[in-house]
Amino acid sequence: MTHAPQSSTAPPAAGPGLPAAPGIPAQPGRPGPAGSPAPVTRRTAFAEGVDRLRGAATTEPGRLRIIGAVLALLVVAFGAVTAWQASERAAAADDVLHRSQPLSSGAADIYRSLADANTAASSAFLAGGQETAASRDRYEKDIRTAAGGLVTAAANAEPGSASEATIAKLNRLLPEYKGLVERARTYNRQGYPVGGAYLRYANEKMQKEMLPAAEDLYTTENRRLDADYGDATPYPWLAIALGVLALAALGWAQHRTYRRTNRVLNHGLVAASAATTIALLWLVVGHTVARSDLNGSYDHGVRSLSVLHDARIASLKARGNENLSLVARGAETVAVGGRTYDAYYYDFDKDMTVLGSGLSRAEKLADDKGGTTPVKAAEGNMAVWKQRHAAARTEDENGNYQQALDKVIGAQGATGECFDSVDRNLAQAIGHEQDEFARAAGDGRDAMTGLPVGAAVLAVLAAAGALAGVGRRLSEYR
Repeated sequence: MTHAPQSSTAPPAAGPGLPAAPGIPAQPGRPGPAGSPAPVTRRTAFAEGVDRLRGAATTEPGRLRIIGAVLALLVVAFGAVTAWQASERAAAADDVLHRSQPLSSGAADIYRSLADANTAASSAFLAGGQETAASRDRYEKDIRTAAGGLVTAAANAEPGSASEATIAKLNRLLPEYKGLVERARTYNRQGYPVGGAYLRYANEKMQKEMLPAAEDLYTTENRRLDADYGDATPYPWLAIALGVLALAALGWAQHRTYRRTNRVLNHGLVAASAATTIALLWLVVGHTVARSDLNGSYDHGVRSLSVLHDARIASLKARGNENLSLVARGAETVAVGGRTYDAYYYDFDKDMTVLGSGLSRAEKLADDKGGTTPVKAAEGNMAVWKQRHAAARTEDENGNYQQALDKVIGAQGATGECFDSVDRNLAQAIGHEQDEFARAAGDGRDAMTGLPVGAAVLAVLAAAGALAGVGRRLSEYR
């Protein structure tokens, strides 16, 4: 029996120019059924929002809402940026006063203590078995001061920093130096000449390893101090620009309101303008005063302290070289310009030149009698010191060792008296300049007290006033 062929129930595949089968959506990029509209792409929420905003701006109430939102946003942004920049500068000013400058001075004290310990050790060696308790105590006190300063510096050093490595080096070298000094003392008491060699080794370790490391630490701390000044003193231009922009926008809004209503004042907008003006003036005036005081603390405090510390260190090095010239008895020489000099006498002359230059600069930097008086006194002490040193050197070069020794470490009329007077006057000048710095830097920090919080509060009040002022206008359309 012959059967008729069965018709297929599967729709033919849609091809080019043919509509898709019923129930099967058109493939992307292919035309839909004949006469059907093109598929509509849904618009993004942002585009729809822009359209709604554009539509709202065609009416006065809509425009007022937009103006109110923009005014509030500008004022709040001004307050937030002011609080941020003022907080950063206040924190940097506080670091200058309580962290970086004290650490810089502490590093200078480490250097001075090490140099003074070296000087005390050489003085005690020259005294031989007649070393005084005062000389021994001075040496021990200097060593303790240096060790304590290293502990403080280590506590404030950043992990992995150059300062940390320098402090570790000094902590390693300090007991080695003390060991050499003790050996020198022991052999000196027993009358062995090798004691002088140990003292020269100790001095070489101090001059070539420890003092350069201490100077590196001092330089690093000074860079940190300069960085804190660099963070504390720049004007907060971004906050000032936002404040001016916010005031301009508030002024424009009030002028617009006046043109449309003939009302001279809008209480909310006036309150917002007043709060913004107060915050802006507080920012500009407060930072200007702070900047002036901080710059003053640097010019009349930090710079003077740096020069005075250098001068004091030069005097300590000069005294140490003066003593060591008698310890070495010509064993150490240096050739300069084809001539041979006693190495320690040659270094003494260089140190005295540095000392004289430093005292001259310190006198020029001092801005009051309290600063100039001790510096002038130190200059007078230095002049007498040079005269007495010349006499002692003459005796030494003529072979009169004991007479030269008496003129250097004797009880009366010795160069040691002059050195002590120079050191004492420089210490007084440093104390005075330290007080000047602390007063000026403290005033600079205090000039920004309350500014971050005050600016934030005033910005919130200004935003509330702007919204209230605009809201007052909107109520007239209900």
